[in-house]
Amino acid sequence: MLVGLLFSPLAGLIAFLITYQEYSHHFPDRGAAIRQALEVGIVAALFFGALSLGLALLLPRVLG
Repeated sequence: MLVGLLFSPLAGLIAFLITYQEYSHHFPDRGAAIRQALEVGIVAALFFGALSLGLALLLPRVLG
């Protein structure tokens, strides 16, 4: 679980940066690109956080 708490925000940040880099070429308005990229970054961080939580709860039952 500790690994998930550490790397989930990092995954969200990387998703934000990659998405912003791509959207900045397609959106004429910088604010719209930032909003869309921020949404993607938050969803990615939540996804990986939930995935690590699920694995932290499931893995001890499977292995134990």
